[in-house]
Amino acid sequence: MEEKIVQPWMKGLIISLFTIVLGIGLYLADLWQDKMLSSISWVIVVGGIIWSCIHYAKQMQGDVTFGNVFAHGFKVTATLIVITVVYTLLSMKVLFPEMTDKIIENAATEMEKNKQMNDDQIKQALDMTRKFMLPFAIGGIILGYGFVGAIASAIGAGLAKKTPKQNPF
Repeated sequence: MEEKIVQPWMKGLIISLFTIVLGIGLYLADLWQDKMLSSISWVIVVGGIIWSCIHYAKQMQGDVTFGNVFAHGFKVTATLIVITVVYTLLSMKVLFPEMTDKIIENAATEMEKNKQMNDDQIKQALDMTRKFMLPFAIGGIILGYGFVGAIASAIGAGLAKKTPKQNPF
């Protein structure tokens, strides 16, 4: 019986669920702004995409090329991006609407430490931050995950065992 290939969207869904559960856990434990703990989600994303690429090549019994495996990894990345953007919209508008206020509070604290900014400049910067918080978050997700996903897909495609049965030329 032939092994069924796990679709990239399924792998992307699983990886994104891991990162979302981690993010919710960190937020509820009030550890969401700890840079070291937050970087765990990036490790999950990179490791998950690399694993996805290697797993895909194994499922195909090595009958793949670098491009096939890279494309599979980037499809996983695209799924991650879509799910994370939807989750971010939901979390900032429905699940945790106070998150924006907490981010603004922390930004204000950091800006007050900076003696080069006066109160008017701080207020203006915080107003802009509040106004563009969601577009910057979504843009950051798209660019950040896209860039990291492309690199992880390339690493995964490079590490995957490839023994194509046909000559691609």
